[in-house]
Amino acid sequence: MALDALDKAILAALVEDGRQSQVQLAERIPLSATAIARRIKAMEESGVIEGYQAKVNRRELGLHMTVIVHIALKSQSEDLLGQFEKAVATAPSVISCHLMSGEDDYLLAVLARDLADFERIHKEQLSRLPGVARLKSSFAVREITSRPLPTSILARTSG
Repeated sequence: MALDALDKAILAALVEDGRQSQVQLAERIPLSATAIARRIKAMEESGVIEGYQAKVNRRELGLHMTVIVHIALKSQSEDLLGQFEKAVATAPSVISCHLMSGEDDYLLAVLARDLADFERIHKEQLSRLPGVARLKSSFAVREITSRPLPTSILARTSG
């Protein structure tokens, strides 16, 4: 779907606050609420907007640790990569997983309450993933920034 400047303005406003009504958006963007609703529906149907979610304070939920886990697999066969990706997608503590180039095959971000909780996650979830040859974990000391898609990037997209 090709996005014009108005679509990008709607996306930027929704990234800032996804709970805004079409009427509130129409106060910021030079379109009627009906036109905004049509554009949002089109972006949802095309997959540009994948969904909506609340931003949750992890620390308030007791999730004080973010662990970056580098994983190397025993082989890079298409079958094993598929098995690994299917399994990691169901691991409840993994909040992101990236297929990597270079020395490691995957990079995961994992949330844990504390070191004992991460030890449990390591034993019960990570080490049981298919084809794992090596796990290397790094503990984030402090999060500096975490944000949704920055509007500066959104403005540069050709979409």
